[in-house]
Parts: sequence; C-alpha cells; structure tokens
Amino acid sequence: MDFFTFLFIISVLIVVLLLILIFFSDGDLTLMFLEKIGTRLSSARGKVYWVVGASSGIGKELAFQLAAHGAKLVISARRETELKAVKAGCLAIGKNAGLVESDVLILPFDVTKVDSHKHYFDLVIRHFGTLDVLINNSGRSQKAEFQNIKLKVDKELFKTNVFGLVNLTRVVLPHFLAKSKGHIVVTSSCAGKFGAPLSSSYNATKHALHGYFETARSELAPKGISITMICPGMVHSDILTACATENPGEQLGGKIGADEKRMKTERCAKLCAVAIVNKLDEVWISLNPVLFFLYVSQYAPTIARAFLSRYGVQAAIKTRGRREAGALGAR
Repeated sequence: MDFFTFLFIISVLIVVLLLILIFFSDGDLTLMFLEKIGTRLSSARGKVYWVVGASSGIGKELAFQLAAHGAKLVISARRETELKAVKAGCLAIGKNAGLVESDVLILPFDVTKVDSHKHYFDLVIRHFGTLDVLINNSGRSQKAEFQNIKLKVDKELFKTNVFGLVNLTRVVLPHFLAKSKGHIVVTSSCAGKFGAPLSSSYNATKHALHGYFETARSELAPKGISITMICPGMVHSDILTACATENPGEQLGGKIGADEKRMKTERCAKLCAVAIVNKLDEVWISLNPVLFFLYVSQYAPTIARAFLSRYGVQAAIKTRGRREAGALGAR
C-alpha cells in the first residue's frame, strides 16, 4: 500500500467517524467536545449576567442554569409576573451556590422601546456596579408564505428581533470597552443559517443578527470584547403562542405537541451555558436531521438549496406544531 492510498483510507475513516459523531450529537462537534473537557459552568459564579427575554423558554432555563452555578442575574422581559416566578426559581435553584435575594434583579421592559435602554442599563450598574455578560435572547417567531406577508410585518419583526438588541448592545458597549473586557451573547437560530421555508421575515431577522454581530466581532475582538452567536433548532417552548403571521397584529396561536421531536428546553439552555462560559464564536444546537443539514448547508450549499427547493415546504409543515400546520394549510 503506497502512501497516498493509506492517506485516502485514513481520510475516509475520519469523515465516517465525524458523520457518526454528528448523527449522535445534539450540538456542533466543537460544542460537544467542550461540554466534556472545556471551561466548567462553575466559572459563572459571581459574574453578572443580563438575560434579556428571560420570562420563558430558553431565556428562562438559561437563567436557571446560570443561577445553579452562582451567577448574579439581571432578568428582563415585558411580563413582570413571569419574571417574578423566574426569580423565585433562580433563588431556589441557586441556594446551594450561595445566591441571595439581591443577586437576582428584575428589570421588566420592552426591548423595542430603545429610548429607555440607557435608563435600564444605568439601573443594572447602580445595583451591581458592573456587568460582565449581556445575553440578547428576546425575539418573536413568524410563520407565513413569502408572497402573502405584508411589509409592516417585516418591519415589526425587525424592530423586535434586531433593532432592539442592536441598540441595547450599543448602550452597553462603552461599559465593556472601558474595562477592555465584556461578553455579548446573541440568540440567533438555525434559521439564521439557511432559508427555512414558511418563515421568511423571522429568518431574515436572524440572518441580519449575524450580519451585525459578525461585523461587530471583527471590530471588537481586538478590544477585549467577545461575541457568541447561538443557533438553536426546534425546542419545546411557547414560542408559537404569539407567533406572527402575514398580517400586522395577528397571532398564529400555535401550540407545540408534547410528543413532537424537539429538543428539551433545559438541554438547549445547558448547551447555551456551555457555549457562553467557553466564549465560543458560534454554536449550533439541534437534534437531527436539522443539525446534519446545517453541516450540509455550510459545506455543500448547492446541495442544501436543491433539497430545500424540492422538499423544504413539505418538511417544514411536518415539523411544525399541529395548530400551526393546520393554519398554514388553510391559507
């Protein structure tokens, strides 16, 4: 056996091994590796994290993960009642890590009201004296066929999912730059990596986040600022309840079935926390086949687009919540 034949065989074996690992993973391979041997979640102890969009879903569970390891928290969303419940959960979970009442600050506000951002950031600094990590997790989903979407819906989605987060980040940045240290986390989506059917406005906002924050990373990394883009796939949450449609002000009111194949929110939040403490640039968190498709779209984009063009709509409908699929089918 000559050297080149040996090299070819080794290469094939490595590719096969990687494919097997991907098929049995629920996150990209770097994330899976660092979950085992990377920086431990206990490194969050004593640091101040501001979780925006903490009243439910991934944000809520992420707050719980951080609290369990002794992180100090600012939790924000529009719904104060839900935030109070999250704070109670954080204090209960974080009791063994030494968390006390003053270590969890509730700051209810609407991220789209950008003129208020400086006020709320000042309250964070007044309470804790510093901020270590800003987690931009707020956002709203949307489901509709491309040709039916009213332009006002696009504008509303961008206002909520993009401009509010970008402005809040710019408000916080001078504090990070003054310290030459800081960490910005942005919850994007697997839909921010390829054009998933039946949610173009939502997908566009997630793609836009990558445009903004990848550029910001190139400018800010030399100044000591880390940026982590988190791309979750489908998880069990109430995201469909207030899901936008093609019409301004309309809500889909969809519901995810408990038996549907989606990642548990707690598991997704755990992997988000791992990505954050390890300061990864970008992570993919999803069950298969979406995780595998992300790799295909990254390394064989023409093949991925051909698949989406031929089978994307049918696949999207099959993987949506029951009420959502019915609503889309009726349109």
